[in-house]
Amino acid sequence: MVPGASADALITELKPIRPPPLDGRAGCETWSVQFSPDGEYFAWSLGHGIVKLLVWPLQDVEQNTPSVLSTTARKRERMLDCGHTVWSLAFGPCTSKAARQAKVTRESCDQSAATLLLATGLKNGDIKVWEVATGHLLFNLSGHQGVVRDMVFTPNGRLTLVSGSRDKTLRIWDLTTAGKNVHVLSGHTSWVYSCCVSPDCSMIASVCRGNPRVYLWSLRSHTFMRNLQGFSMFLVSCDFSPDGALLATAAFATVWEIAIFDPYSGDCLVTLRDCSYCDHEMMNTPIRAVCFSTEGLHLAFVTEDRAIRIWELGQERPVMETDVLHFSNGLCCTFHPQGGVVATGTRDGHVKFWRTPLLVPSLSHLSRMSLRYNISTQQVMALPIPNKIKNFLTYRNLQGAQEARCGVHSTCD
Repeated sequence: MVPGASADALITELKPIRPPPLDGRAGCETWSVQFSPDGEYFAWSLGHGIVKLLVWPLQDVEQNTPSVLSTTARKRERMLDCGHTVWSLAFGPCTSKAARQAKVTRESCDQSAATLLLATGLKNGDIKVWEVATGHLLFNLSGHQGVVRDMVFTPNGRLTLVSGSRDKTLRIWDLTTAGKNVHVLSGHTSWVYSCCVSPDCSMIASVCRGNPRVYLWSLRSHTFMRNLQGFSMFLVSCDFSPDGALLATAAFATVWEIAIFDPYSGDCLVTLRDCSYCDHEMMNTPIRAVCFSTEGLHLAFVTEDRAIRIWELGQERPVMETDVLHFSNGLCCTFHPQGGVVATGTRDGHVKFWRTPLLVPSLSHLSRMSLRYNISTQQVMALPIPNKIKNFLTYRNLQGAQEARCGVHSTCD
């Protein structure tokens, strides 16, 4: 994929029926987009309190797998009226690829075959949980006192939901008891913007408004662990790599920055910063979201001056970026679980699907992911192996800071 070749990368676009209000009031934004764990549904928060469940692949999206087409042909699109603006979406139960390969417990495997659910986080602080197959509302989770900004199901196949809110808390819900069993994690200094769960379900990471620190929590004991520090900007998004060995964070002040941490040691391994050669208006290009691809080698992120950028770990320039826009655009992004496609949601309620660069992971990377899912950085460093292999296994071969030069300025001195 050639940087800047947005015409080739864009697959299709979804547009809401209702246009944005002329007076600029909020309510029409696509704050969240999600693919189901099996990749057969796509959830679109298209503003005005409505979520649309679409069968994937869409009719005008190329798909070369006949079995997927025959399976999805029996599914139906659905419209869910949530009654309030939807800020976050989460499908569950879900199981990470690493957990499946590690042969998780019998209990988790049994629950992973349970009915597919969709949780919708609302402006009024409630969370509505829907049955995807029927579109029925199963129950309503109350407790948050502000917008439910982000949510994620734990990737072990269990019906455990983690939510972050503007009320400065995280809540851990056990949906097997219809939300009656809930743990509240307090300590953020302001609104929680983003939260994610490590693939082995040992940690929760979260970031909050106006705070340059990452919060790490123990999912097993429901207690605060530590902060990751060293930022000069305010954090807005975070995501674990598929093996849990890396934590990507997105931050901005007048420009944007992505930092990739080792969550076990707290070391910052890689830093990507906005292209200093780009003439951004007033030098204000907020970054909104960052996420890892399913193979763990790509990072996708959206900023308000470009629809999407995709970065390959260890490379000096983006493998894909769209043209500069002249208006606010990206708010969220997510990869399809089988790869090949990334979806982005925009401020005007649109969704765009982009073809991602093709990349076959090396055997060494697949071996590293399998190993790192099971052991921590400290355990790797204690192994009687050469330091070069230790650096590879702990991703320290990627260590360094670099400027994320755009395609136009990638050759500037």
